[in-house]
Amino acid sequence: MDKYAVIGSPISHSLSPKIHAAFAQQTGQELEYTAIEIKPEEFFDRLNELQNAGYRGLNVTLPLKGLAWEAADTCSADCNRAQAVNVLALNSDGSRHGFNTDGSGLLRDLTVTNGIRLEGRRILIVGAGGAVRGILAPLLRSGPLRITVANRTADKALELAESFSDLGEIEGCGLDGIAPKHSAQLYDLVINGTAAGIDNSLPALPDDILAPGAVTYDLMYARQPTAFVKWGRDHGARLALDGLGMLVEQAAESFYIWRTVKPDPRPVLAMLRA
Repeated sequence: MDKYAVIGSPISHSLSPKIHAAFAQQTGQELEYTAIEIKPEEFFDRLNELQNAGYRGLNVTLPLKGLAWEAADTCSADCNRAQAVNVLALNSDGSRHGFNTDGSGLLRDLTVTNGIRLEGRRILIVGAGGAVRGILAPLLRSGPLRITVANRTADKALELAESFSDLGEIEGCGLDGIAPKHSAQLYDLVINGTAAGIDNSLPALPDDILAPGAVTYDLMYARQPTAFVKWGRDHGARLALDGLGMLVEQAAESFYIWRTVKPDPRPVLAMLRA
């Protein structure tokens, strides 16, 4: 039976095994899918072990996406730009092909599942790590008015904005540069791309930054509403979403990459929400 896994640290909370089991049942595919804890310092050795043991593909989560990009022999254009890989296809000849499905998964959850229009909108993204790098290109291609990337270390946000500036209007700043100067600069969509959600803490955000009808989105997900989801609700967001829909959408893409069969993510997302 073909073997697949999600790798990261921590990983015990991952819903990916349940998601891929549901996809396999839905599409009549036979496969084995597990969650494997791998720390950054052991990544390359463990990756070799898994490939030698016959694993056909891996989902990659924090904090391994940059290392997975380094380990891939070939990559899609988006993951080369992001320098982050969240899906590895492992070939029998020992080669590895990398993909980044985070951005397209986020876009489908925002626009298809939740009916959110991105064209002409002002978007704030908090954080400048691998998770944010993976979503920037698809978001910029969706035609927003401007994307602001804000990070605790301003230089990192500025560098990230510069490297994606050919795709659209994007700027970088520190967290102290977020506050809009007037109402026309309020944000229509605020995305939390920091790792703060892991320990249920919050990035330092001003209170009055949401435009009327704004949406907040936490790339993290949890069994209970994350601190950022609660922040969105408390500050008047029309929708305060977590990253569960994005997780299911990007998982469906990885399933297709490995099995060439596209599952329907909607009933799986409904099952997890229930």
